[in-house]
Amino acid sequence: MEILIEKLHAKDFEKLFEFELENRAFFEEMVPSRGDDYYNFETFKQRNKALMDEQAQELIYLYLIKNKEGLILGRMNLVDIEKSQGFGHIGYRVGKAYTGKGIANKALKLLLETTSKLGIKQISAKTTTNNIASQKVLEKNGFKYIATGNEEFIMNGQLLSFANYIWEK
Repeated sequence: MEILIEKLHAKDFEKLFEFELENRAFFEEMVPSRGDDYYNFETFKQRNKALMDEQAQELIYLYLIKNKEGLILGRMNLVDIEKSQGFGHIGYRVGKAYTGKGIANKALKLLLETTSKLGIKQISAKTTTNNIASQKVLEKNGFKYIATGNEEFIMNGQLLSFANYIWEK
């Protein structure tokens, strides 16, 4: 499947909200919940407008993963950017209907190809210890496992930690 990544725009809010709502239960199996407020459209728009203000200042980069018809398949965010150090942190999610198709792998590869334009030379990532698929995506794209965090938490009845990764250009 051909995909592309493009920066989030206000025109995408409604479709992105539908995507997030449709995939909420699936996402919350692998990552902590964003809370009920996130799934109120007005709150969702306000939060994303604030994030777009940060994107305009190049403090973060918010991307949608889309197919060639423009359907949202997932999202990918580069946040916690330290321009002076060329550092950022990546996070991504792909909708349930699109998992197992290599979409996260392709999208991360596309994002990594843009890092020199963004001035990013090092990216950290973390994923829950039970999210093997995400760990494989990171490793396929050159991320190196660093360590599993000491902090443990219970999510969906499982005792979990975060596995930490780093990528360097």
